Amino acid sequence: MGRAIGANARVISVFESVVGTVPNSAAAWGKIPLASHSLGEERPLITSDLIGLGREMQDPTPDVATNDGDMVVPVDVRNFGKWLKLFFGAPTTTGSTGDYEHAFVSGASALPSMAIEIGAPEVPSFSVMRGARGNQLRIGMSRSGLLNAQCSLVCIGETDPVSATVGAASPAEMAVLRFPQAAGYVKKDGVALGSVIGADFVYSNDLEKVETIQADGRIEDSDPGQAMMSGSVTVRFKDNTLQTAATSGTPIDLTFGWTVGDFSLMFDVPRVFLPKAKRSITGPKGIQAVFNWQASGALGHAVTATLANDVASY
Repeated sequence: MGRAIGANARVISVFESVVGTVPNSAAAWGKIPLASHSLGEERPLITSDLIGLGREMQDPTPDVATNDGDMVVPVDVRNFGKWLKLFFGAPTTTGSTGDYEHAFVSGASALPSMAIEIGAPEVPSFSVMRGARGNQLRIGMSRSGLLNAQCSLVCIGETDPVSATVGAASPAEMAVLRFPQAAGYVKKDGVALGSVIGADFVYSNDLEKVETIQADGRIEDSDPGQAMMSGSVTVRFKDNTLQTAATSGTPIDLTFGWTVGDFSLMFDVPRVFLPKAKRSITGPKGIQAVFNWQASGALGHAVTATLANDVASY
């Protein structure tokens, strides 16, 4: 036995066939590469309100359990498809051996749930976040650095820690090949948008917790609300391309993407509305404008994420 360290953390996951029920070790568990996580069940205590028993504090009462948190994961060629499935639902896959294209679209009426086991082998201690659903997916783009995604999850609960894995002893593992920030691009109406300093976007399922009264104090599940897509684009002021679109009120098509070798990931947002943005001058250097855009799914899917890789299916 030893002290747990993050470098040796064992994180595996599998999609659940019954929401909140942890699949057995024979299920298709697979390793998850991650940068950090803040998942874990919490159960606060309610301070006693009793009087007439003297000045000493009385025993507190346990409140309901919550298990919300983030997983920061690499946006990579293969493993990221699992997260896209969690947030968007199963994709439509086309292609042949070694050359597949997976199209994930927004607005699915039903979304899958995932069981995520987090283990510290040194202790040893293993517990499973069950009934995990994807609430918000956030990705930021910059000229350099590591490309990560922040996945905000809502879970039904966490199993009690045990000394051995509940999932597969030898889970499947897909090689990690990250998309580099340096290979990213932003397009407007299919044409590369110039002078982009930075960009980010958030896809939200607007999950609503089903807070029924239950003996274990946990939620029953979480249901998807309205699918929403929004973000921002920061540009150096050299022309009126985006300002004109904002002033006219005409929606534009924005595409965010990355490539590495023969593989690619693209988020196409075909109906984007831009607000009129001010161009503040704060000094002698370049002038920038930030456009905080909103997407609409009034005429179809608000966003389509297309992942091209060598994985046959998700």
